[in-house]
Amino acid sequence: MAEDRLQAWISPLNAHVPSAAAGEFQPLQLGPLSVWPPVVLAPMAGVTNYPFRKLCRQFGAGLYVSEMISAKGYLRGNRLTRLLADSRPEETPRSVQMYASDPQEAGEMARSLADAGVHHLDMNFGCPVPKVTRSGGGSAIPLKPKLLANIVRAAVKGAGQVPLTIKVRKGVADELLTYHEAGHIAESEGCAAIGLHARTAQQLYSGTADWTAIGELKSRVRTIPVLGNGDIWEAGDALRMMRATGCDGVIVGRGCLGRPWLFRELSEVLQGRPVPRPPNLREVCAILDEHARLLIEYFGVEMGMRQLRKWCAWYTKGFRGSSVVREALVRVTTLEELHAALAQLDMDEEFPRNALRAIRGKAGAQKQVALPHGWLDARDDDTPPCSVEGEAESDFEDTISGG
Repeated sequence: MAEDRLQAWISPLNAHVPSAAAGEFQPLQLGPLSVWPPVVLAPMAGVTNYPFRKLCRQFGAGLYVSEMISAKGYLRGNRLTRLLADSRPEETPRSVQMYASDPQEAGEMARSLADAGVHHLDMNFGCPVPKVTRSGGGSAIPLKPKLLANIVRAAVKGAGQVPLTIKVRKGVADELLTYHEAGHIAESEGCAAIGLHARTAQQLYSGTADWTAIGELKSRVRTIPVLGNGDIWEAGDALRMMRATGCDGVIVGRGCLGRPWLFRELSEVLQGRPVPRPPNLREVCAILDEHARLLIEYFGVEMGMRQLRKWCAWYTKGFRGSSVVREALVRVTTLEELHAALAQLDMDEEFPRNALRAIRGKAGAQKQVALPHGWLDARDDDTPPCSVEGEAESDFEDTISGG
């Protein structure tokens, strides 16, 4: 009966994906770090703070990266920046994603984080958000390969023995692809790996990720691991991506929003075991309640409950009657209000299969990428862009950088 229930739930897209064979996949080696299974939580602003990382880690091993941390805000001692970069002693390995567009700041921040005991550093060169690219950051930086190389070189030197990876997109647009050169720079400047979100910045999160680009990058980058990112909605997707592209691991973004148990499923299938039965609504609500308590403990009641509201929509998406209940969930200010709203739903409802691949987080159509004036006129220029005064994580809370 349990097997019948599981088969009825499995997505048709991945129903016939063979389980991993013994020894088919290897641990992800990042310098001294050996990551098994080779699964990485994508850095997502406003999402991958310590509470969510802790929750995800309970479902399976892997590498859980912080949200994007501004070098400028961190070095200036911004309170929120420091909080978002913070961790707890039990978080091992501890991983932080840096955002920097100036080599000196990148080097200083990497050195500071390494001295603070961080075990892995990542750098964001793929963010497509206009307020980031317009100031010459994120996915705008690979358009200037000398600048990219200078930033990476400084960060790698500052990190010392701590492995540093970079994450990029295919490029700004189809006519401005930069991921091949970014891969060469990652290898030559001492990165431990490169991750590719297989969309352009112009695509944002629309359409289908181009997994062939991941395979192309893997064929060119031979000395360091290549990680694939884009459209990992369920465990079978990871198997299909790794087999099709030869990539060394997967980066999971929007697929785990409201579904942290995806990491348990990934862990199981990569070890050759079947996908576990997903939680029913009662079990989902218990996970949501734990997430709420972790947010409150970390950020305080007011900020924690405010952060929780978007999660309520992601956790309940697809369940019968949830669209009506979400009107109350997006206004909750206390745990009591949260529980009262959820009590209106049928707690025995199984997880709906049609919600498995439902878009959570960013979506929408393609959009022209905003770049600084004259940014494309001298692509061999390595001058850092003029920074935006007051730039910090609060500027990027509407960004979700994983797919």
